[in-house]
Amino acid sequence: MDLTTVNLISGSNTKLDEISPTVRIMISCDSSPAVLDLSCFMVGTDGKVASDDFFIFYNQPADPKRIVEFVSGDKYSGEFVINLEALQSSSIDKCVFAITLDGPGTFAEVSGCRIRAITANSEIVYEITDGNAETSLVLAELYRHGTGFKLRAVGRGFHGGLKPLAEAHGVEVEGEEEAEVAATKEAVQESPSVPVPEIAPVKLNLTKIDLLKQKVGISLRKKNIEQEKARVAVVFDASGSMTSLYQNGVVQRAFERVLAVAASMDDDGLLDVWFFATKAKRMASVDEHGYEDYVKRTYPAPRMFGGLGIGNNEPVVMEDVIKKYTKEAPSSLPTYIVFFSDGGIYETPKISKLLIKSSKANIFWQFVGLGNADYGVLRELDDLQGRYLDNADFFALDDLDQVSDEDLYDRLFDEYPKWLREAKAKGIVGS
Repeated sequence: MDLTTVNLISGSNTKLDEISPTVRIMISCDSSPAVLDLSCFMVGTDGKVASDDFFIFYNQPADPKRIVEFVSGDKYSGEFVINLEALQSSSIDKCVFAITLDGPGTFAEVSGCRIRAITANSEIVYEITDGNAETSLVLAELYRHGTGFKLRAVGRGFHGGLKPLAEAHGVEVEGEEEAEVAATKEAVQESPSVPVPEIAPVKLNLTKIDLLKQKVGISLRKKNIEQEKARVAVVFDASGSMTSLYQNGVVQRAFERVLAVAASMDDDGLLDVWFFATKAKRMASVDEHGYEDYVKRTYPAPRMFGGLGIGNNEPVVMEDVIKKYTKEAPSSLPTYIVFFSDGGIYETPKISKLLIKSSKANIFWQFVGLGNADYGVLRELDDLQGRYLDNADFFALDDLDQVSDEDLYDRLFDEYPKWLREAKAKGIVGS
C-alpha cells in the first residue's frame, strides 16, 4: 500500500495517523563538512528533560522504558523508533529532534537535510533549507494533540554545538576544558499556552572517557563499523625500557584511550587487560567507571623483583590471550587486541608461529609501537606467510601524546574492518 505523503515547511504541523502503534523518525543529509550527531530530547510540559536518561543520542540509544530507541545509520543519517502507545501513557509531553555538526563547518555547508516521520499509512517530510551559520539545528517536535500526536517543523538553529542545544532542554553539559565551546544560549520555542516553571538544570557529567568515546564513534562511523560489537583487550609492555613511559603517565593515557574503544564497541563495555615483560599477567577487566589511576593501582612500573621482570617476552602474553579467547571463553564475536610495545622484539619465530596459529581464530592483533625502536617481525606483518587471514596490523608512534585522538583512532581502525569482512565471509566470526 502506498503511503500518503505530507510535506511540511518551517513552522507548519500535521497530525500523525492514530492507528499506527509506532513512528520512525528518519534524519538524513546528502553531504556535510563533518559527521552529524543526532539527538532526541524527551521533555515535559516545561520543555526540559526530567533527567539525563531522557537525552537520547548515539552514546545513550534508549530511555529507561525504551519508548524512544536510536538506530545509527552512517555518518550522515540515523533514525529514532518511537512507541507511540508507550509515549501516550508516559509523562513525556514532546520529543524534540536535533542535529549537531561534530566537527568543523556550519549548516550553511550541509545539503539535502531532511526529517521523515513514517507511520503505517503516511509519510511526513520536512526538507530543511534554513541552515545558516549555526552548528546545531532543532529539526522538529513530536508533541501531544488530543488523543494523538502531531509533528511540527521547527528548523531553529543554535550556535556553539551540543552545549547550548542541551542546556536549552534542561541538560547542563560539563566536560573538560578542551570540550567546552563558546556557547550562545537560545531559548527553545515554547507554546504560549504552556506555562514554564523555573527548574534547576539537570547535569550530564561527561567524563574524559565520554569525550573520547565521541571521537571513537566518529572513526567507527567513517569505517562503517559503528554497529559492530567485539570483545576488546589491551596488552601493555612492562619491560624495563618502558619505565619512563609509566612514570610520565603515558601508559595511563594510552589505557584511557583504549578504554574508550571498549566502552564504545565491546559487547559488555569491559576492557580486558594484560601486562607483560619476562612474564605475563592477566588483570581484572575494567569498565569506563574505573579508569582513574588504573595503571598506578594495577601495575605502576616495571620491576625486576616481585613483578613481571624487565625483559621482552611477547609470546608468553600472546599465548595467554589466545588461550582466553579460544579455549576459556570462546565466542562468535570478533576479538580486537591493542598491543603496545616499545620494541626490543627478538622472538620472531615464536611470534610468527602464534600469529599463524591465531589466524584461524576470531582474533585481530593491532600492534602499536611506542618510539622509534626495533620492532622486528611486527614491521613485516604484511609479508608474513602461512596465515589463513591477514589478522594483524602495526604502526609506530614517536610520541603517543603528540598524536591527536582522532588520528589515533583512525589508525587503530585502519585494517580491522577489512579483516572483519573477511572473517565473516569465512565464518570465523558471526555475521
